[in-house]
Amino acid sequence: MSLSGSVSRIWAVWLKELIQMRRDRLTFGMMLGIPIIQLILFGYAINSDPKHLPTAVYLGEQTPIVRSILQGLENSGYYDIVVQTSDPTEGQSLLSSGKVAFVISIPAGFTERLVRGDRPQILIEADASDPAASSNAVGRARAIIGGSLKRELSGTLGYLAPTPEPYDLVIHAEYNPEGITQYNIVPGLLGVILTMTLVMITSIAMTRESERGTMENLLAMPARPLEVMIGKITPYVMVGAVQTSVILLAARILFHVPFEGEFWLLLVGVAVFVVANLALGFTFSTIAKTQMQAMQLTFFFFLPSMLLSGFMFPFRGMPDWAQNVGSILPLTHFLRLVRGVMLKGGAFSDVQAPIFAMGTFAIVVSMIAMLRYRRTLD
Repeated sequence: MSLSGSVSRIWAVWLKELIQMRRDRLTFGMMLGIPIIQLILFGYAINSDPKHLPTAVYLGEQTPIVRSILQGLENSGYYDIVVQTSDPTEGQSLLSSGKVAFVISIPAGFTERLVRGDRPQILIEADASDPAASSNAVGRARAIIGGSLKRELSGTLGYLAPTPEPYDLVIHAEYNPEGITQYNIVPGLLGVILTMTLVMITSIAMTRESERGTMENLLAMPARPLEVMIGKITPYVMVGAVQTSVILLAARILFHVPFEGEFWLLLVGVAVFVVANLALGFTFSTIAKTQMQAMQLTFFFFLPSMLLSGFMFPFRGMPDWAQNVGSILPLTHFLRLVRGVMLKGGAFSDVQAPIFAMGTFAIVVSMIAMLRYRRTLD
């Protein structure tokens, strides 16, 4: 065997693979696209120290000291005051619906009691369903308020400055007071597992027909595109039901995750989410030509879903553009729904927005699938 002959054969195989790679544009695009997406997401979108968290305040009085405290909280960058309520009981509904991450309450007579040295209370209620999102802001609240009062406690009020704290800061971590990680992760895993498995299984279903040569039989049937889609994805609804049952049982028995809401409401959300993922998988099957391409498209979608949905990193810690992209993904809304029902005991009014968003996604991708569906092999 001559060296020149071996080199020429290696060159021929190399050239053949290069041509094949050029023809398989989808795979080549994935090879370049996935690393670029990872660089962008990890470099720009991921932030473990979220700031500008929406905050509601209840003020029993308006005094220079109270205004100084609020100004200090806003200037810290952690708290964005978006709601000022006159109802001390409104904060719970704002937290439950996810409209705010914190509710800060300063009661009437706070300044007078502060001057008298009675150590009045400041109450901060935090949405701790995602401990990573609120822990840093809560941990810095005492220092922020202390720094804000330092300027006010001078002159005739200087006698209050040497004391450790002339006020009492009370923190209520709602929905997960002990900060147990499993309470946040396990419900989210339900959405992650359903996304990964259902999209992949459905996307492979149609491409498998082409690879096995059975697509002709399917196309010869007098079935409309919508009928084909329903027939192909309906069996996998049962797969989603089994997965949901297993995960919910494990969450309750193994991890002791509380379930505060209505079970039927969670089932409605799961059903809409399952349909959305199955419809997306069917859409991918109209794009991919092989099962390998279908799997590549699935992972291409799964990666941003994992990183931008709020499952691994706090959603509100991301820049606005990343939050806008994440808001398109059904997993983002499902996480809000499942945590809202299981941990917060939310009613339908609290989770109707995520259900509507997932339903809209399902309708849009279904329409795309119908437009791309081929009734012929040409």
